[in-house]
Amino acid sequence: MSGEGQRPGSNLPDRRALLVRWGLTPSWVKDPRDFPLLINARRDGSRKASFKAAMRHRRVLIPASGFYEWHRPSKESGEAPQAYWIKPRNGGIVAFAGLMETWSSADGSEVDTAAILTTHANARIGDVHDRMPVVINPEDFARWLDCRTQEPRDVADLLAPVDDDYFDVIAVSDRVNKVANTGADLQAPVHAVIRPAAKPKEPPANPQLSLF
Repeated sequence: MSGEGQRPGSNLPDRRALLVRWGLTPSWVKDPRDFPLLINARRDGSRKASFKAAMRHRRVLIPASGFYEWHRPSKESGEAPQAYWIKPRNGGIVAFAGLMETWSSADGSEVDTAAILTTHANARIGDVHDRMPVVINPEDFARWLDCRTQEPRDVADLLAPVDDDYFDVIAVSDRVNKVANTGADLQAPVHAVIRPAAKPKEPPANPQLSLF
């Protein structure tokens, strides 16, 4: 879902549902084949030139029922990689913070593209991976999508990790690693070695975005 201005004659913000290609391509890219696939945008500034304009002008919400993540231990540990299905503890749909760009080719055709913003993991997710998607709560939807009056610095506070108890983390089969595999059975719990809970992650030294 994107927010761009308001409907004529209405006080309600304009909200549109769009189908976009996974992997953000900045408008200044000449040939996408020569540009890396940007599926995640780090809130602390990775590839800031690629995301700066989108952060200012094209913030979106990406709905999902959850996400998959892999815990990949060091070779020295002797542990095998383990897949996890991570979903809201109370069920329902979660809204991830996203950025959108429309790329135009030389022949005039356009492709809408998007990426999810990530931040450092909270204590619950940190036992699996050191990053997690940024979750935008319903009460903050309007502020996040308001690119007319809310500059990046005004929404920087929304890019923190969600509360530790927001997600359930469920070990699942490694069948999730193949896109050809589909079905609800992919999310069936499996036995996994229980690791100690991760320590809370320290926030970045500079809490401000470097995407400005």
